[in-house]
Amino acid sequence: MPTPSEKLAESLQVLKTLQDAGMMAIKSSELSRMYRVRLLKSGFLKEIVKGWYLSVPSHEQVGDSTSWYASFWHFCARYLTVRYKKSYCISAEQSLLIHSGNWAVPSQLIIRSTNGTNNTTPLPYSTSLFSRKSPLPKAAEIETLEGIRMLTLPSSLIHCSPTIFIKNSTDARTALSMIRDSSEILGLLLDGGHSTIAGRLAGAFRNIGQERIANDIVKAMQTAGYDIREIDPFENTTTVTFSIREKSPYVNRIRLIWHEMRSVVIKHFPKAPGIPRNYEKYMKLVEEIYLTDAYHSLSIEKYKVTPELIERVRSGAWDSTKNKEDKTQRDAMAARGYWQATQKVRKSIGKILKGKNSGTVADMDHSEWYRELFAPSVTVGILKPSDLAGYRSNLVYISQSKHVPLNVDAIRDTMPLLFELLENEPEASVRAVLGHFIFVYIHPYMDGNGRMGRFLLNVMLASGGYPWTVIPVEERKTYMAALEKASVEQNIEPFTKFIAYLVNAGLKGKPVANIIKG
Repeated sequence: MPTPSEKLAESLQVLKTLQDAGMMAIKSSELSRMYRVRLLKSGFLKEIVKGWYLSVPSHEQVGDSTSWYASFWHFCARYLTVRYKKSYCISAEQSLLIHSGNWAVPSQLIIRSTNGTNNTTPLPYSTSLFSRKSPLPKAAEIETLEGIRMLTLPSSLIHCSPTIFIKNSTDARTALSMIRDSSEILGLLLDGGHSTIAGRLAGAFRNIGQERIANDIVKAMQTAGYDIREIDPFENTTTVTFSIREKSPYVNRIRLIWHEMRSVVIKHFPKAPGIPRNYEKYMKLVEEIYLTDAYHSLSIEKYKVTPELIERVRSGAWDSTKNKEDKTQRDAMAARGYWQATQKVRKSIGKILKGKNSGTVADMDHSEWYRELFAPSVTVGILKPSDLAGYRSNLVYISQSKHVPLNVDAIRDTMPLLFELLENEPEASVRAVLGHFIFVYIHPYMDGNGRMGRFLLNVMLASGGYPWTVIPVEERKTYMAALEKASVEQNIEPFTKFIAYLVNAGLKGKPVANIIKG
């Protein structure tokens, strides 16, 4: 007769089969009642709404939203398809955000459907779905991305609320920049007789420097007999130049974010001391702070059911608190890797203090920092050699964050851009704050993004003569909340003030322990 461990292992095998088929959100009919009960009791499943469950790590703490945010769009794609089939699409506003590369989890996702009920479906962690009874646009104006039915880019620009150009200016400008030619949008404007919208979009295109598209819209509408009055829906202008040849919304988005945020950083950050004359003294201070810096380092891991976990459960060796021996070895290898990576980072700082461009140095050296960070774990077999290959080739999620890191293709587009921005940025404070933020916003690696981001922060701080700055683990919540605000709301001020406070303390020679005490 099977033991309880063997029964749970059998249930996990079924769950793994569903996961391998791409299902993180699971209908009750896809698991027998017996399997559901076992997995719920052992903490591998969590109910989302009646009849729907989420696969979660058994060690996930109460109140940890990571699994839900990571599975939000997958759940919506499956749930909405089952409930509405093809008789729905998400709102024009949310469609526009997604077309601009913004997949952040919304507090409420609005659905248009002929079968809508004008009711709210509560979801975990203060998120929800609102189904609005509404006729749908023509089929040609709807497309499916990642399983979600949404308006096409031209249709979302036409049907979105005018307020999006003010509240979500970065998203709106990014979406506009993806229109290559006026013909993509003019057909819908002309057939719909949208003269007011045409005037607004003409002004919006002119705002981002797309004069030709703006002029084409105005002239075509006038030729068709419409009285068109052009108006700029944005509150301000932008200095970013958009290329119609750029195919990635993420590149345009990050350019915009950088240029819109840099003035905030300059406003709140202390003036750079400048490259120190005493090279040896500066490097000695970097060396002296190593133990403190290494202690406060953080890391984030992603969970998934693996064959190894199933085998541990089957053999009775599984422990929800994790294997202590394994944890000790992982911690030791992480510490060794951090030390090795720090030696390479110091060499990079040395190049910068001797006159090399900090962006160029970081571009050339950051892969070496990463390899050293994880080399010990590969040596002892905790990680595979291929884990040192470089940028990730799979999706990754950030603990308890609504921000969805960039997809694999977008990483290859945006990492060269990040280093280009660093190379051309004249202010060390901007290089440090936005370099760190954009790096973790992209999240180019499967693991170690936080540590790599903080290495980049300190390399850029060094380029302005600022001291090596430790982010105390006791301030983790403040640190993560500030990054979340920047990622989801494009508000860089809290993060800038947080880093500026730590840097100011360092300039005054204040120890980390005293910083924590305030």
